[in-house]
Amino acid sequence: MLIRVRRASEPKPSEITPESLHLDRRRFIAGASAAGVALVGGAAIADEASPFTDLPDSRFNTTEESTPFDKITAYNNFYEFGTGKEDPARYAGEFRTRPWTVEVGGLCAKPASFAIEDILKSSPLEDRIYRLRCVEAWSMVVPWVGFPLRDLLNKVEPLGSAKFVAFETLLDPEQMPGQAVRTLDWPYREGLRLDEAMHPLAILAVGLYGKPLPNQNGAPIRLVVPWKYGFKSIKSVVRISLVEDMPQASWNMAQPSEYGFYSNVNPAVDHPRWSQARERRIGEFLKRDTLPFNGYGEEVASLYQGMDLAQWF
Repeated sequence: MLIRVRRASEPKPSEITPESLHLDRRRFIAGASAAGVALVGGAAIADEASPFTDLPDSRFNTTEESTPFDKITAYNNFYEFGTGKEDPARYAGEFRTRPWTVEVGGLCAKPASFAIEDILKSSPLEDRIYRLRCVEAWSMVVPWVGFPLRDLLNKVEPLGSAKFVAFETLLDPEQMPGQAVRTLDWPYREGLRLDEAMHPLAILAVGLYGKPLPNQNGAPIRLVVPWKYGFKSIKSVVRISLVEDMPQASWNMAQPSEYGFYSNVNPAVDHPRWSQARERRIGEFLKRDTLPFNGYGEEVASLYQGMDLAQWF
Protein backbone atom coordinates (compact mmCIF):
# COMPACT_ATOMS: atom_id res chain seq x y z
CA MET A 1 0.00 0.00 0.00
CA LEU A 2 1.30 3.47 -0.90
CA ILE A 3 0.90 6.23 1.64
CA ARG A 4 1.00 9.68 0.09
CA VAL A 5 2.60 12.38 2.24
CA ARG A 6 1.19 15.84 1.64
CA ARG A 7 3.78 18.44 0.72
CA ALA A 8 3.84 21.58 2.84
CA SER A 9 3.13 23.63 -0.28
CA GLU A 10 -0.11 21.75 -1.02
CA PRO A 11 -3.45 22.80 0.45
CA LYS A 12 -5.05 20.67 3.11
CA PRO A 13 -8.29 18.94 2.07
CA SER A 14 -10.18 21.33 4.33
CA GLU A 15 -8.70 24.26 2.40
CA ILE A 16 -9.88 23.08 -1.03
CA THR A 17 -13.12 24.50 -2.37
CA PRO A 18 -15.58 21.65 -3.16
CA GLU A 19 -16.46 21.41 -6.83
CA SER A 20 -20.15 21.93 -6.03
CA LEU A 21 -19.36 25.26 -4.34
CA HIS A 22 -16.68 26.78 -6.56
CA LEU A 23 -19.14 28.82 -8.65
CA ASP A 24 -20.76 30.35 -5.56
CA ARG A 25 -17.24 31.10 -4.35
CA ARG A 26 -16.64 32.97 -7.65
CA ARG A 27 -19.62 35.24 -7.07
CA PHE A 28 -18.54 36.00 -3.50
CA ILE A 29 -14.97 36.83 -4.50
CA ALA A 30 -16.17 38.94 -7.43
CA GLY A 31 -18.19 41.03 -4.99
CA ALA A 32 -15.18 41.43 -2.74
CA SER A 33 -13.07 42.46 -5.72
CA ALA A 34 -15.53 45.23 -6.50
CA ALA A 35 -14.88 46.51 -2.98
CA GLY A 36 -11.14 46.73 -3.77
CA VAL A 37 -9.77 43.68 -1.94
CA ALA A 38 -8.69 40.14 -2.80
CA LEU A 39 -9.47 37.20 -0.50
CA VAL A 40 -6.96 34.54 0.51
CA GLY A 41 -8.00 31.97 3.10
CA GLY A 42 -10.88 34.19 4.21
CA ALA A 43 -8.65 37.19 5.05
CA ALA A 44 -8.67 40.48 3.17
CA ILE A 45 -5.34 41.67 1.74
CA ALA A 46 -4.36 44.67 -0.36
CA ASP A 47 -4.57 44.22 -4.15
CA GLU A 48 -0.99 45.39 -4.61
CA ALA A 49 0.45 42.53 -2.52
CA SER A 50 1.29 40.60 -5.70
CA PRO A 51 1.52 41.26 -9.44
CA PHE A 52 -0.61 38.15 -10.11
CA THR A 53 -3.60 38.68 -7.77
CA ASP A 54 -6.06 40.32 -10.17
CA LEU A 55 -9.19 38.25 -10.75
CA PRO A 56 -9.80 36.77 -14.21
CA ASP A 57 -11.76 38.85 -16.71
CA SER A 58 -15.32 37.56 -16.26
CA ARG A 59 -16.06 38.20 -19.95
CA PHE A 60 -14.14 35.05 -20.80
CA ASN A 61 -15.96 32.67 -18.44
CA THR A 62 -18.45 30.46 -20.24
CA THR A 63 -21.85 29.77 -18.72
CA GLU A 64 -21.68 26.15 -19.90
CA GLU A 65 -21.50 23.41 -17.26
CA SER A 66 -17.98 22.42 -16.21
CA THR A 67 -16.73 18.97 -17.19
CA PRO A 68 -16.47 16.77 -14.05
CA PHE A 69 -13.05 16.66 -12.39
CA ASP A 70 -12.68 12.89 -12.83
CA LYS A 71 -13.18 13.16 -16.59
CA ILE A 72 -10.79 16.10 -17.00
CA THR A 73 -8.08 14.18 -15.17
CA ALA A 74 -8.60 10.71 -16.67
CA TYR A 75 -8.67 11.40 -20.42
CA ASN A 76 -5.60 13.32 -21.56
CA ASN A 77 -3.07 13.84 -24.33
CA PHE A 78 0.40 14.00 -22.76
CA TYR A 79 2.69 11.95 -25.00
CA GLU A 80 5.57 12.23 -22.53
CA PHE A 81 3.68 9.59 -20.53
CA GLY A 82 2.33 7.53 -23.44
CA THR A 83 0.12 7.85 -26.50
CA GLY A 84 -3.04 6.38 -24.94
CA LYS A 85 -5.60 8.78 -23.45
CA GLU A 86 -5.43 6.92 -20.12
CA ASP A 87 -1.61 6.67 -20.06
CA PRO A 88 -0.93 10.06 -18.43
CA ALA A 89 -3.14 9.30 -15.43
CA ARG A 90 -1.63 5.81 -15.23
CA TYR A 91 2.06 6.77 -15.42
CA ALA A 92 2.39 10.36 -14.19
CA GLY A 93 1.59 9.76 -10.52
CA GLU A 94 5.22 9.80 -9.34
CA PHE A 95 6.28 12.68 -11.59
CA ARG A 96 8.30 15.12 -9.45
CA THR A 97 7.18 18.73 -9.73
CA ARG A 98 9.46 20.08 -6.98
CA PRO A 99 11.93 21.71 -7.26
CA TRP A 100 10.69 23.45 -10.41
CA THR A 101 11.89 26.61 -12.11
CA VAL A 102 10.57 28.40 -15.17
CA GLU A 103 13.30 30.28 -17.06
CA VAL A 104 12.09 33.33 -19.00
CA GLY A 105 14.63 34.94 -21.30
CA GLY A 106 15.65 35.70 -24.84
CA LEU A 107 14.88 39.14 -26.26
CA CYS A 108 13.99 40.89 -23.03
CA ALA A 109 15.55 43.48 -20.73
CA LYS A 110 15.26 41.52 -17.49
CA PRO A 111 15.59 37.73 -18.03
CA ALA A 112 14.71 35.83 -14.87
CA SER A 113 14.05 32.41 -13.36
CA PHE A 114 10.83 31.93 -11.40
CA ALA A 115 10.50 29.22 -8.77
CA ILE A 116 7.10 27.56 -8.91
CA GLU A 117 6.64 28.26 -5.19
CA ASP A 118 6.84 31.99 -5.86
CA ILE A 119 4.42 31.71 -8.75
CA LEU A 120 1.94 29.77 -6.60
CA LYS A 121 2.23 32.24 -3.73
CA SER A 122 1.25 35.00 -6.08
CA SER A 123 -1.61 33.05 -7.70
CA PRO A 124 -3.95 31.80 -4.92
CA LEU A 125 -5.62 28.60 -6.08
CA GLU A 126 -9.15 29.64 -5.15
CA ASP A 127 -9.02 33.16 -6.51
CA ARG A 128 -8.14 32.75 -10.18
CA ILE A 129 -10.67 30.41 -11.80
CA TYR A 130 -11.32 30.71 -15.53
CA ARG A 131 -14.14 28.54 -16.90
CA LEU A 132 -12.95 28.04 -20.48
CA ARG A 133 -13.96 25.82 -23.37
CA CYS A 134 -11.07 23.66 -24.59
CA VAL A 135 -11.20 21.58 -27.75
CA GLU A 136 -9.07 18.87 -29.36
CA ALA A 137 -10.57 15.73 -30.93
CA TRP A 138 -12.97 16.09 -28.00
CA SER A 139 -14.01 19.12 -25.98
CA MET A 140 -14.36 20.06 -22.32
CA VAL A 141 -15.23 23.03 -20.14
CA VAL A 142 -12.41 23.34 -17.62
CA PRO A 143 -12.34 25.62 -14.54
CA TRP A 144 -8.65 26.44 -14.82
CA VAL A 145 -6.74 28.23 -12.07
CA GLY A 146 -4.16 30.59 -13.49
CA PHE A 147 -3.11 34.04 -14.58
CA PRO A 148 -2.48 35.80 -17.91
CA LEU A 149 0.80 34.83 -19.57
CA ARG A 150 1.40 38.51 -20.25
CA ASP A 151 1.77 39.13 -16.49
CA LEU A 152 4.93 37.01 -16.52
CA LEU A 153 6.19 38.38 -19.84
CA ASN A 154 5.78 41.97 -18.67
CA LYS A 155 8.03 41.24 -15.70
CA VAL A 156 10.96 40.51 -18.04
CA GLU A 157 10.22 43.49 -20.32
CA PRO A 158 10.19 42.19 -23.93
CA LEU A 159 12.36 44.10 -26.40
CA GLY A 160 10.96 45.65 -29.55
CA SER A 161 12.74 42.99 -31.62
CA ALA A 162 10.72 40.18 -29.96
CA LYS A 163 8.00 38.91 -32.31
CA PHE A 164 7.27 35.42 -30.97
CA VAL A 165 7.28 33.46 -27.72
CA ALA A 166 8.76 29.93 -27.60
CA PHE A 167 7.99 27.32 -24.93
CA GLU A 168 9.67 24.07 -23.87
CA THR A 169 8.55 21.17 -21.69
CA LEU A 170 10.86 19.36 -19.28
CA LEU A 171 13.13 16.76 -20.89
CA ASP A 172 13.52 13.84 -18.47
CA PRO A 173 13.03 10.36 -20.00
CA GLU A 174 13.56 8.70 -16.62
CA GLN A 175 10.45 10.39 -15.29
CA MET A 176 8.60 10.68 -18.59
CA PRO A 177 8.70 7.22 -20.18
CA GLY A 178 7.11 8.43 -23.41
CA GLN A 179 10.25 10.46 -24.13
CA ALA A 180 12.20 7.21 -24.44
CA VAL A 181 10.24 6.60 -27.67
CA ARG A 182 10.80 8.85 -30.70
CA THR A 183 7.13 9.61 -31.14
CA LEU A 184 8.10 13.29 -31.36
CA ASP A 185 11.38 15.20 -31.39
CA TRP A 186 11.72 15.84 -27.65
CA PRO A 187 11.53 18.07 -25.73
CA TYR A 188 8.01 19.18 -26.60
CA ARG A 189 8.04 22.69 -28.05
CA GLU A 190 5.39 25.25 -28.84
CA GLY A 191 5.14 28.86 -29.89
CA LEU A 192 2.85 31.85 -30.13
CA ARG A 193 3.09 35.15 -31.88
CA LEU A 194 3.83 37.85 -29.29
CA ASP A 195 0.46 39.57 -29.69
CA GLU A 196 -1.26 36.20 -29.14
CA ALA A 197 0.82 35.60 -26.02
CA MET A 198 -0.06 39.06 -24.66
CA HIS A 199 -3.80 38.52 -25.09
CA PRO A 200 -5.49 38.15 -21.67
CA LEU A 201 -7.10 34.87 -22.76
CA ALA A 202 -3.69 33.18 -23.06
CA ILE A 203 -3.09 31.97 -19.51
CA LEU A 204 -0.57 30.02 -17.48
CA ALA A 205 -2.55 27.46 -15.48
CA VAL A 206 -1.38 26.15 -12.10
CA GLY A 207 -4.53 24.28 -11.09
CA LEU A 208 -8.09 23.29 -11.90
CA TYR A 209 -11.28 23.16 -9.86
CA GLY A 210 -9.49 25.13 -7.13
CA LYS A 211 -6.94 22.32 -6.69
CA PRO A 212 -3.26 22.05 -7.66
CA LEU A 213 -2.77 20.99 -11.26
CA PRO A 214 -2.66 17.16 -11.47
CA ASN A 215 0.47 15.67 -12.99
CA GLN A 216 -1.40 14.22 -15.96
CA ASN A 217 -2.80 17.66 -16.78
CA GLY A 218 0.60 19.34 -17.03
CA ALA A 219 1.76 20.04 -13.47
CA PRO A 220 3.07 22.22 -12.10
CA ILE A 221 2.45 24.90 -14.76
CA ARG A 222 1.12 24.79 -18.30
CA LEU A 223 -0.08 27.07 -21.06
CA VAL A 224 -3.80 27.31 -21.95
CA VAL A 225 -4.79 28.97 -25.25
CA PRO A 226 -8.53 28.23 -25.51
CA TRP A 227 -9.08 29.51 -29.06
CA LYS A 228 -6.51 27.02 -30.40
CA TYR A 229 -6.49 23.23 -30.50
CA GLY A 230 -5.34 21.60 -27.28
CA PHE A 231 -1.88 20.53 -28.47
CA LYS A 232 -0.87 24.22 -28.52
CA SER A 233 -1.33 24.35 -24.73
CA ILE A 234 2.07 22.97 -23.77
CA LYS A 235 2.37 21.20 -20.41
CA SER A 236 5.01 21.12 -17.63
CA VAL A 237 6.76 24.23 -18.94
CA VAL A 238 10.38 24.86 -17.93
CA ARG A 239 11.48 27.50 -20.46
CA ILE A 240 9.86 30.53 -22.11
CA SER A 241 11.89 32.51 -24.65
CA LEU A 242 11.15 35.75 -26.46
CA VAL A 243 12.45 35.41 -30.03
CA GLU A 244 12.44 37.26 -33.34
CA ASP A 245 11.65 34.37 -35.71
CA MET A 246 8.76 31.92 -35.69
CA PRO A 247 9.81 29.15 -33.26
CA GLN A 248 9.51 25.42 -33.73
CA ALA A 249 6.33 23.67 -32.63
CA SER A 250 6.44 19.92 -32.08
CA TRP A 251 3.40 18.81 -34.06
CA ASN A 252 4.14 21.26 -36.85
CA MET A 253 7.67 19.79 -37.00
CA ALA A 254 6.34 16.22 -37.06
CA GLN A 255 3.52 16.69 -39.61
CA PRO A 256 3.59 20.17 -41.17
CA SER A 257 0.87 19.31 -43.69
CA GLU A 258 -1.51 18.36 -40.87
CA TYR A 259 -0.61 20.73 -38.01
CA GLY A 260 0.04 24.36 -38.82
CA PHE A 261 1.86 26.77 -36.54
CA TYR A 262 -1.25 28.78 -35.70
CA SER A 263 -3.60 25.84 -35.09
CA ASN A 264 -6.61 28.06 -34.47
CA VAL A 265 -9.92 26.23 -34.12
CA ASN A 266 -11.34 26.60 -37.62
CA PRO A 267 -14.24 24.25 -38.52
CA ALA A 268 -13.98 25.32 -42.17
CA VAL A 269 -10.51 23.76 -42.54
CA ASP A 270 -10.45 19.97 -42.33
CA HIS A 271 -7.57 17.96 -40.99
CA PRO A 272 -6.29 15.87 -43.94
CA ARG A 273 -7.61 12.72 -42.27
CA TRP A 274 -10.88 13.94 -40.68
CA SER A 275 -13.40 16.73 -40.56
CA GLN A 276 -13.06 19.37 -37.86
CA ALA A 277 -16.56 20.75 -38.38
CA ARG A 278 -18.04 18.89 -35.40
CA GLU A 279 -16.74 17.94 -31.95
CA ARG A 280 -17.80 15.64 -29.13
CA ARG A 281 -18.03 17.04 -25.62
CA ILE A 282 -16.68 14.60 -23.03
CA GLY A 283 -19.62 12.85 -21.39
CA GLU A 284 -21.98 13.46 -24.32
CA PHE A 285 -22.95 10.96 -27.01
CA LEU A 286 -23.93 13.32 -29.83
CA LYS A 287 -21.54 15.68 -31.54
CA ARG A 288 -22.03 19.45 -31.74
CA ASP A 289 -20.91 22.06 -34.26
CA THR A 290 -17.38 23.30 -33.75
CA LEU A 291 -17.29 27.08 -33.28
CA PRO A 292 -14.71 29.29 -35.03
CA PHE A 293 -11.92 30.13 -32.59
CA ASN A 294 -13.71 27.73 -30.23
CA GLY A 295 -16.36 30.38 -29.58
CA TYR A 296 -13.85 33.11 -28.69
CA GLY A 297 -13.95 34.86 -32.07
CA GLU A 298 -15.27 38.12 -30.64
CA GLU A 299 -12.22 38.32 -28.41
CA VAL A 300 -9.42 37.10 -30.72
CA ALA A 301 -10.46 37.27 -34.41
CA SER A 302 -8.93 40.74 -34.73
CA LEU A 303 -5.48 39.19 -34.15
CA TYR A 304 -5.75 37.57 -37.60
CA GLN A 305 -7.29 40.39 -39.62
CA GLY A 306 -6.22 40.13 -43.26
CA MET A 307 -4.78 36.62 -42.91
CA ASP A 308 -5.96 33.69 -45.00
CA LEU A 309 -6.80 31.25 -42.21
CA ALA A 310 -6.94 28.33 -44.65
CA GLN A 311 -3.31 29.01 -45.57
CA TRP A 312 -2.14 30.05 -42.09
CA PHE A 313 -3.83 27.14 -40.35
